[in-house]
Amino acid sequence: MEVSRVIALVAATMTTGLSAGLFYAYACSVMPGLRGTEDRTFIDVMQRINVAILNGWFLLGFVGALVTTAVAVVLHLPADGRRGLPATVAALVCYGASLVVTRRINIPLNDALAAAGDPSRIADPADVRGRFETRWVRWNVARALLCTAALGFLCWALVLHCDTAG
Repeated sequence: MEVSRVIALVAATMTTGLSAGLFYAYACSVMPGLRGTEDRTFIDVMQRINVAILNGWFLLGFVGALVTTAVAVVLHLPADGRRGLPATVAALVCYGASLVVTRRINIPLNDALAAAGDPSRIADPADVRGRFETRWVRWNVARALLCTAALGFLCWALVLHCDTAG
């Protein structure tokens, strides 16, 4: 059981770190880099990114964080693992909240951007961008903060686990 707990915590920490890093990278580089581009260019790039990101490597971190953190919670339910349980549960709650934000806000915005069609044929690209950019960026920062909090809680769970084991 002890080895399983460590493996689950490390896997949860790593996959959550991947998701936190992804959202952080968007917040501090991708979106600021696109801020000064022309509207059609912005729409084109974001449409391409939204298609390209749907791959196995992305899903490994994005879904893996949820699964491995949930497994870590379950493995910490027995009495001898409860010291790290609150931090692990907090991580699951934070990561789950980031998924809610993604599902309820960012994905619908991505879908609306895709539905706008070929950027060269959009009659009012400034309007399409305006309905997308500010809201998407704001909620991406929320996802980055939630995932970073989840990562911090998982790091704390590892510290508690090592403190107990040592």
